[in-house]
Amino acid sequence: MLHLLVTISKYTIMIMFAIYTYDCFAVLRRGMSQWRRERMYKKQTTLIYLILLNANAVLLCTTMDFRILIMSLAEMIFIALTLLIYNKIYKGASLSVVNNMCMLLTISFIVLTRLNMNQAIRQFGLACVALVITCLIPLFISKLKFLSYLSFLYALIGIGGLGVVAIAGSTEYGAKLNISLGPVTIQPSEFIKILFVFFVASVLYEWEDLSELIYATAVAMLHVLLLIASKDLGGAAIFLVTYLAMIYVATKKPIILIGGLGLGAIGSFLAYKLFTHVQNRVIAWLDPLSVIDNQGYQVSQSLFAIGTGGWFGSGLGQGMPDKIPVVTKDFVFAAISEEMGGVVALCLIFVCISCLLMFFNISMSVKDSFYKLVALGLGTVYGIQVFLTLGGVTKFIPSTGVTLPLVSYGGSSLLSTMILFAVIQGLYIIRNDQESEVEDGKTKRTKRNRSN
Repeated sequence: MLHLLVTISKYTIMIMFAIYTYDCFAVLRRGMSQWRRERMYKKQTTLIYLILLNANAVLLCTTMDFRILIMSLAEMIFIALTLLIYNKIYKGASLSVVNNMCMLLTISFIVLTRLNMNQAIRQFGLACVALVITCLIPLFISKLKFLSYLSFLYALIGIGGLGVVAIAGSTEYGAKLNISLGPVTIQPSEFIKILFVFFVASVLYEWEDLSELIYATAVAMLHVLLLIASKDLGGAAIFLVTYLAMIYVATKKPIILIGGLGLGAIGSFLAYKLFTHVQNRVIAWLDPLSVIDNQGYQVSQSLFAIGTGGWFGSGLGQGMPDKIPVVTKDFVFAAISEEMGGVVALCLIFVCISCLLMFFNISMSVKDSFYKLVALGLGTVYGIQVFLTLGGVTKFIPSTGVTLPLVSYGGSSLLSTMILFAVIQGLYIIRNDQESEVEDGKTKRTKRNRSN
């Protein structure tokens, strides 16, 4: 009976997630009426609740851990509050972005409940704290007009924070990532990458001469060098690619992009020569099965999990994702693939792509060049982080120790990503306000012409 329940559950979750993912792109079609688009958003919301209820019911039956009942109710209230904030209070917010954020958090709650109940409870508590912290950010972004004049402050905080980590940070898996403040552990680079985007955007905002580009490049390279000194090469890659994308869009000079990528390649080669843990990750990437008892164990187990799950998965609670080291962080995608199936895993990737498209759409449509660069930078940060995570899990690239935004376990990653999404919502509101002003101007001109 339990096996039948798990089987029915995995197929219904797969179908519902596939419908949700299709709607992510269907709402982008031109010419669709606002009424029909809003119906799709409501359908997506319903699917989020149904997937959460479905998965938690199966996990309850397989584990008989009655904390899942309380967690399920609390998670649904959390999603309802999140949707209320962005659907009712911020009426100009993007419903597509908030739905995707809730769906990614839902997948996180489900997979963490399956893997580690204590971590799932902590992650949910952190999500609640993050919602309280970030719920006012869209208002600040849309109202504060001086954010483009704080480049020195952004640089000072970023360099100072990364410098402290490089000197006094705790080492985890070969890299200095965290700072401990009593019982709280923080990964500063997760937050500094957002400030870094604001720094680069503020310097490139209506830049006029070469000295500004030199200043921006020098500060950006200092950020990257401090991350390399901390052996946080995944973070260094995110900062470097984000800077190159922003400066290329601002200057339209391909030579800068090519030169930056060349320096990145040289830096990667030097990192391989200097750092043992980088060499181990490259060895594991090249042929994990040949070193399965040592460097290749994690990657091999990840590939086994993905292959075992196939297209439809083994069902929640029926696989062995706990065999993968650090599965709740860097390799959570492998656990999803094993038990929820390759179809759900692909849908998850497409939801991330949908988020990225919305970020870049906002960047292209907002008028102010500062906000345009901020949206571009945040979209690049999100996109490269997703790529690095999925690439490492699937052996497409060497593992970089980067988490999957909103899905992996980790307080700093969760809070920083929710801040990122809140900033994007603020930019979306600004874009809608600008479009409303244009429409109001056209209406006034039309009335004036008719009166004349």
